[in-house]
Amino acid sequence: MTFHYLESAADPRVADYTQLTDVHLRKRREPAEGMYIAESSKVLRRALEAGHRPRSFFLAEKWLDDLGDVFGLYPEVPVYIGRAALLEEITGFHLHRGAMAAMQRPAPLGLAELLSGARRIAVLEDIVDHTNVGAIFRSAAALEVDAVLVSPRCGDPLYRRSVRVSMGTVFQVPWARLENWPGDLVLLQEHGFTVAALELTADAVDLDGLAARNPEKLALVLGTEGAGISADTLSAVDLTVKIPMKAGVDSLNVAAASAVAFWELRPRG
Repeated sequence: MTFHYLESAADPRVADYTQLTDVHLRKRREPAEGMYIAESSKVLRRALEAGHRPRSFFLAEKWLDDLGDVFGLYPEVPVYIGRAALLEEITGFHLHRGAMAAMQRPAPLGLAELLSGARRIAVLEDIVDHTNVGAIFRSAAALEVDAVLVSPRCGDPLYRRSVRVSMGTVFQVPWARLENWPGDLVLLQEHGFTVAALELTADAVDLDGLAARNPEKLALVLGTEGAGISADTLSAVDLTVKIPMKAGVDSLNVAAASAVAFWELRPRG
């Protein structure tokens, strides 16, 4: 195993881990470089179990024993070790979740491959908060959603915070980024999907009403924080659906709403 003890934050070998708190920089850099960051020992293990390949490991010395079995499986992958203060200087924050790994980003899935055999799909339109993206993926993994599609401006499911909040379930649920939005919704309809937008409109049907229909194939579109689903997308979907509210509350956070909708709309039979 190749252990390297770090002495300087300027060490070029750990460039993958620099400026991790600069969201705009990392959103551009990571896809362009074909990598992402798996943060915490648990998430790291789930990434490896999903078949993703590590570029390097990065941790404080006290976590070496905890991940000894992992390092033994990848003896060719460098393990960078440093004092807590030095690691914080490199990343921009205190590491308190164990190790990190820079991972090779898997090849994108084709839309036809992703839709094959799917009955329930979530479609995320311009959801920019990575916490919400990660939470939606976690609900999708738990509640029988077969795949997730994200619009061109949606947050990156493999951004560090998305991965962490999802508890690594972004590695379980197949996903793809659409290129033509909202035009690509036509492709879902051509594959037999009923496309429903979760949005409060005058003609929206109640969630339990759509659940009673039990569509064979259903794609549920979830809109961006605040503004909701765009007018162009609403004109492209088959129907709108709402969660009935009480006590004067008009909406839920998109991540909470997704969990309610995924549960109610899960396939029956």
